[in-house]
Amino acid sequence: MFREVTRKNQALTEEECISLLKSEKRGVLSVSGDDGYPYGMPLNYYYHEKDGKLYFHTGRKGHRADALKNCRKVSFCVFDSGVREEGHWALHFRSVIVFGKTDIVSDHQEALNICRLLSRRFTEDESEIDREVAQFGAGVLVFSLTPEHMTGKKVREA
Repeated sequence: MFREVTRKNQALTEEECISLLKSEKRGVLSVSGDDGYPYGMPLNYYYHEKDGKLYFHTGRKGHRADALKNCRKVSFCVFDSGVREEGHWALHFRSVIVFGKTDIVSDHQEALNICRLLSRRFTEDESEIDREVAQFGAGVLVFSLTPEHMTGKKVREA
């Protein structure tokens, strides 16, 4: 059902894919949007090592929330900033694409806990996190992405 990487010599191992998901902070979530048009949006995320799921937050209304409620199937792409070999213009970078299905985190306290975990990827200031959760927590909607297939690749631009 899912395609494998064509150039096997460029494929990342599962461990390398997970490492990239843990280290990067942002990716592009692609969903089936309005009238069947693909809708890809950059966003931050949290990869939870304990359950192997990715978590995202959104408001309760809007294109993203509607698309995720209408079709659970998504893909999520993450890539690093790449490195350049001295004397060369081309970047070498790694990317991961996760295919899977989303679910709404129905337990609101669990959703807020996930928001706190996600926030800690950007700041260690607990008072700032508390303020954000107090201000926006009531209107937040958290989705989990359960991976069904994951591929990663090392790419050289040239």
